[in-house]
Amino acid sequence: MERNKKIFLAIVALTLISLWIDLPAHLTIPFPNNKKITIGHPIIDLHLGKKRFYRDLNFKYGLDLKGGVHIVLEADTSHLSEKDRKDALLSAKDIIEKRVNLYGISEAVVQTAESNGHWRIIVDLPGVVDVDKALALIGKTAQLDFREEDPKLLKQATQSGAFVFPTKKTGLTGQDLERASLSFNPQTGEPQVALKFNHQGTKKFAEITKRNVGKIVGIFLDNKPLTLPRVNEPILNGQAVISGNFTLSAAKDLVIQLNAGALPLPLKVVEQEKIGPTLGLISVYRSTIAGGVGLLAVILFMFLYYGFPGLLADISLILYGIYTLAIYKLLPVTMSLPGVAGFMLSVGMAVDSNILIFERMKEELRAGQPWRQAMELGFGRAWDSIKDANVATLITAFILFNPFNWSFLNRSGMVRGFALTLALGIIISLFTGIVVTRNLMRLFWHKPKEKEVLDESNN
Repeated sequence: MERNKKIFLAIVALTLISLWIDLPAHLTIPFPNNKKITIGHPIIDLHLGKKRFYRDLNFKYGLDLKGGVHIVLEADTSHLSEKDRKDALLSAKDIIEKRVNLYGISEAVVQTAESNGHWRIIVDLPGVVDVDKALALIGKTAQLDFREEDPKLLKQATQSGAFVFPTKKTGLTGQDLERASLSFNPQTGEPQVALKFNHQGTKKFAEITKRNVGKIVGIFLDNKPLTLPRVNEPILNGQAVISGNFTLSAAKDLVIQLNAGALPLPLKVVEQEKIGPTLGLISVYRSTIAGGVGLLAVILFMFLYYGFPGLLADISLILYGIYTLAIYKLLPVTMSLPGVAGFMLSVGMAVDSNILIFERMKEELRAGQPWRQAMELGFGRAWDSIKDANVATLITAFILFNPFNWSFLNRSGMVRGFALTLALGIIISLFTGIVVTRNLMRLFWHKPKEKEVLDESNN
């Protein structure tokens, strides 16, 4: 009993945290005498050493529900042979997709098109309102390289009185990077970009710093100097930091561009526009009403057919909805109409496990088991069927989501959204249907009257 109470307290704590995450952007609570209290939208901003976890806890909506940005980029393939153009365009498309995904835009649509000698990439970004920022993110070349002082040019510049810092390339570029990450200066707290080179890059960087102790080694992005640090000692571990008075947003964007890689060919914008939701408000409203009616029907069925145990299952179903919405905000999950459909489908499936358990309990009661033992056996013996059914559905969701981006499987953003919401719904429903319902029944379902034990005498 003591263990059950601890589990119950943990469920209550989890529910309160989830409710806090689920709060709307601006919740106004009215009080008497025309007084109101407005609760601002919660955010999560945690600093764990050099790592930062930030979530604004807003729902992310797809193109069909909120609209976004439509951009058409044309590639300059004049310097490539005919046979190399398609591969270069596909490479550019993959890099843009990486940047979009790293930026946190889910269910974006990135596709290529070729017509009359024009090689283009079409990008649809849901929920994005700043067109200029989107263009800067996906269209920037992001060629990173390190340069050292050129003594000959430095002497000429000094003699001529020029204030230009003359450099020459070292051969160390962004292709030698293993990864870039956002970090913060421990003294000033300012954002900076930490670089870790691969094996070959580590060797190159060590040689560069060895021969330039006391000299400047410049870090350039797209031929523009980001920072010109002076080398105090050789750096042998293959790690460097770019600290160029970045804003947090600029540092994040640079990390995204460096991790995704440089674009293999120049791109220019030929079309850009904001697009509205592809579904009208009436369609969204009707879908929401349909989902609400379905949820209410499931709740009524469980209560009317199974009585008090059904009521406890309904409480678990409500908690399932609270937890699911919190997970959607934390990940975050982009909500499009297929995603909403996945959520609604998982609501119906959320009570499947309880139905299997309750029916198994009836069989145990008919076999003469005491009601408490019948309850425990119902949960234990129904688990195999519940597990097999849900694992089969999870495998289907895995194939639809295609996490490894296999070309022979689906790669559509909206289908992936449906698969993700369905998979999350199944996992959360197993927790609420098994752990939560079982704990509630152990604590609150006391020995019933003979004719109230799941109506076993009538079934």
